[in-house]
Order: sequence, then structure tokens, then C-alpha cells
Amino acid sequence: MKKADIKNLSAGDIQTQLTEAKAQYSKLKLAHAISPIENPIQIRDLRKTIARLNTELTNKQ
Repeated sequence: MKKADIKNLSAGDIQTQLTEAKAQYSKLKLAHAISPIENPIQIRDLRKTIARLNTELTNKQ
């Protein structure tokens, strides 16, 4: 998710996106621990998206 997309979201939307991203991140980490996933860059990108969401949520509050 791009920074410009995140800026247009409301605080409630950011919170729901954050919960979904964290759930997806934990699933990817578990899948990668069991057997290597095809594209491990997804984990890094998701972690950065979570950080972007957290930052924007803090700015909006």
C-alpha cells in the first residue's frame, strides 16, 4: 500500500487495515517457517506497510 493511499484513509479505516495486515504478516511468517515461501520479499513489504499504517495512525490521533 502506498503512502498516498494511506493518507486518504480515516483513522478507523487505518485501524482495520492495520489489523488485517498484522494477521496476514503472522500467517506469512508461519508459512515461511514451515517451508520457504516463493517470494520472501512479501514479508518485508508487509512489515513496511504495517509501519506506514502505524505512523499515519499516530499522526491522525
